[in-house]
Amino acid sequence: METMFYEKLANRGVKCGICNHFCKIDNGEKGICRVRENRDGVLNLLVYNKIIARSIDPIEKKPLYHVLPGSSSYSIAAPGCNFQCLFCQNADIAQMPREKGIIRGVAIKPEDIVSQALLAGCATIAYTYTEPTVYFELAFETAELAGKNNLLNVFVTNGYMSGTVLEKIAPYLDAANVDLKSFSSRFYGKYCKAGIQPVKDNLKYMKALGIIVEVTTLLIPGLNDSREELEKLAQFIQEELGPETPWHISRFHPCHRMTDHMATPGKSLENAYRIGKDAGLYHVYAGNAPMLGLENTYCHACGAILVKRTGYNIDSRINKGKCPDCAAQIHGIY
Repeated sequence: METMFYEKLANRGVKCGICNHFCKIDNGEKGICRVRENRDGVLNLLVYNKIIARSIDPIEKKPLYHVLPGSSSYSIAAPGCNFQCLFCQNADIAQMPREKGIIRGVAIKPEDIVSQALLAGCATIAYTYTEPTVYFELAFETAELAGKNNLLNVFVTNGYMSGTVLEKIAPYLDAANVDLKSFSSRFYGKYCKAGIQPVKDNLKYMKALGIIVEVTTLLIPGLNDSREELEKLAQFIQEELGPETPWHISRFHPCHRMTDHMATPGKSLENAYRIGKDAGLYHVYAGNAPMLGLENTYCHACGAILVKRTGYNIDSRINKGKCPDCAAQIHGIY
């Protein structure tokens, strides 16, 4: 399938416009994601109908804590990613085209995805597990159809899409959990093979476009967990995205190219949680660490518990988007 965003160059070359790598691709070659290929001056998407993962998940698993708590999300992914994170937790499918040189998946149409989501009683369709930007055309067509069928659409993304792509999906994208993997350009360059500035710009742009945004940071011991860095990151969320923006601090488990690193200690997660709260963030969560009990949602105005979470068991008291005790408006979709 011909991709939506690219420009033709001399000698049958092309420049991809799907993400901020803006790959210049010679005839017969692929871009960084390895799923967009130049065939005689036409840029083709190789995973338009190649679903590699499909599941019905709790929306909290994305994680999205402020989008219809307790509901189910029909979750899909195609192979590939435009990042090369050494700590990728889904490397077997995200890095498959790059590291194994193969593209696997089951053929499926957008209308089938939507009908299956409706049949399963899901409230949302989540484009997740890998990077939705790399299979944008499928995600866009599905999201457009989902919206017509009263389903919400959510991205779980590294936030590296181009501004043009973000503008295209915005009318149909209700929420996004965006990885802000670090607050260091060096970290992004060394461990992800990408840049931080486009992610920061897109986070602000999503907010401006009216998309509900939640931010996730995977805390890796010794790499992105210093107090100075976390304070800057929390300050960015508070000042540029708003104190209502949820921040998920997620526990790292050794995987992919970082099996020699230790898992995140509980104390590090607790320290990061406190940094976020001290920065003025209303909603801070520690993920992948249920033993800490830092996954509940509290009213920022009166402190009442609004959503109690025990694993994926959800008890919500939010009433039409408001705190039942003081009537404060709670950020999100309810």
